[in-house]
Amino acid sequence: MLALLASGSRRSSYSSNNKLAESENAAQNSNNMSWGTELWDQNDNLAIHTHKGIEGLDRYASFLRDRVAIEAEYAGKLRRLVKNYQPKKKEEEDNEFTTMQAFRNVLKEVGDLAGQREIVSESLQNQIILGVTLLSKTLREDRKKCLSDGATLQQNLNTQLTSLERAKRNYEKAYRDSEKAVDSYKRADMDLNLSRAEVERYKNVMTTKIQQSDDAKNEYANQLQKTNNLQQQHFSMMLPAVLNRLQELDEKRTRGFKEFIIGAAEAESSVAPIIARCMEGIVKAGESIDEKEDSSKVIERYQSGFTPPRDIPFEDLSKSDPDAVHDSHYSNPTANHLTMRGTMSANKLKKRVGIFNIFGSNKQRQIIEACITMKNSLTADGQKEDFSDLPPNQRRKKLQAKITELQQKIGQETNARDGLMKMKIVYEANSSLGNPMTVEGQLNESEHKLEKLKVDLKKYQGFLEKANQVQMATSSPQANRNQLQNGHRTSRHSNGSADDHHDDGDDQPDDAGSLSSSSASPESGLGTSHTSLPGSGQGSANENAIGEDTYYETEVEALQPLGTCRALYPFEATSEGSIPMNEGEELQVIEIDQGDGWTRVRRANNSNGWDEGFVPTSYIECTLYA
Repeated sequence: MLALLASGSRRSSYSSNNKLAESENAAQNSNNMSWGTELWDQNDNLAIHTHKGIEGLDRYASFLRDRVAIEAEYAGKLRRLVKNYQPKKKEEEDNEFTTMQAFRNVLKEVGDLAGQREIVSESLQNQIILGVTLLSKTLREDRKKCLSDGATLQQNLNTQLTSLERAKRNYEKAYRDSEKAVDSYKRADMDLNLSRAEVERYKNVMTTKIQQSDDAKNEYANQLQKTNNLQQQHFSMMLPAVLNRLQELDEKRTRGFKEFIIGAAEAESSVAPIIARCMEGIVKAGESIDEKEDSSKVIERYQSGFTPPRDIPFEDLSKSDPDAVHDSHYSNPTANHLTMRGTMSANKLKKRVGIFNIFGSNKQRQIIEACITMKNSLTADGQKEDFSDLPPNQRRKKLQAKITELQQKIGQETNARDGLMKMKIVYEANSSLGNPMTVEGQLNESEHKLEKLKVDLKKYQGFLEKANQVQMATSSPQANRNQLQNGHRTSRHSNGSADDHHDDGDDQPDDAGSLSSSSASPESGLGTSHTSLPGSGQGSANENAIGEDTYYETEVEALQPLGTCRALYPFEATSEGSIPMNEGEELQVIEIDQGDGWTRVRRANNSNGWDEGFVPTSYIECTLYA
């Protein structure tokens, strides 16, 4: 029995030494600082540590979610801020100033900043938070499995230890019983009073007890060997494997934490160059502000084109006509830029008579009403169609913008018409593609729109031409040679006095009272003129003078040239007062078109004199002096 115990102990010791050596080698080969070898007895603490680590990862995920919400809210508020401060439609005129342009660029850059914050938010949400959530879920599942495996290993070890303890108790009890049986046999064998049968019974009991003790001893030895082997495997292989898995799990969490923090920083760093460019754009917008340019644009916007009022002349009541003095108090200084049309031959000035009342009263009234209706037609924004209610400079600016708009519409409509024509040609070539008649209606409508746009364009070009002519007349040296005061035409004489010509039918020369020829010649003042106004009288003398050329001549100096012109087409003079010209001929302009379609020019003749007369305005290209 002792030999069996000794042999069992040697085998158990040999097996334990081998297992320890293998575990030590494995530990040295894998990692000298592994949890399986260094923390073999800290299973509970490691379970707590890994649990706290995963909770820390979840806390970081919650932090990222809150940050994403803040980033999204910040981006949304930036978007709303940009939207709220976008220029209103009624403020579009102010966009030409550099300050407003810079502010609009700032809003654009802030909108781009909001977009970059949205990108950061999306990157954190789709990459970092999703990765953290997935890693946390994986770690929890792996940790649960590791702890379950560790608990199973510990339970198996505890079961084996319980079996060993039970075998040891059985062995101890059997050994004590065998010792008692040996003592009882020895006493019975020495007792001479006992029969041989009784002694033999004690001997059999002793033999049975010794056999039971040996069996219990063998069982104890067997359980001890199993326990030692299991314990060796438990602490050298199985438990370290579980603890090493926990270590890998925790290192994976730590490594993931590191990667997620770096990834979050990279998500923001990736948009940093764009944000920097946005900042550069804002700085550039600020640097683009030019106070001098804005001042010039204020002048361009609000400049009326009128000249400041002249000095008020001294009126000597003792030397002036009382009626003229009375009328001078009601003279309109803003109408001084209006001129009269006249004809000059050599040094004689033939002023054209007025053209009022050249038609019958009913026809005249109809023409005047039609002109007034056209003149007072308003645009959608409440302005007159020709913008004549605006100052000259603003009027030209509005007309030019309208012309540009119409040209763009004409280009678009022309492209649409060309497309329809190509479609019609394709349909006619291959009827299976479509019916050409379906395009015919659209083509007719497009042609109608295009024709209407061209008519409008020509109309506004005429408005602009008249506006430019008014401006040239205002700025010319001869602008004030004739004045219109208090609704009557006047003519300045050399002595500086003004003669008012009233339409009273007397014998005095009067532009308003005199009548010109009803023909379309330049001296008649008819043509395409729209400047004639009613109110010059309806005397019978005027009515009887229709069809007759009436002039009065006054000695005056030759007019100074206002500029030069070049003949675009040849012109044959067919009426009195006009002169012929050849294509490309250079002439001097001495009186601009007053709205009747004729311009007064002159040229040097072969006798060292001057030929003067009228030519059609549409036949020449004028270049006026500044």
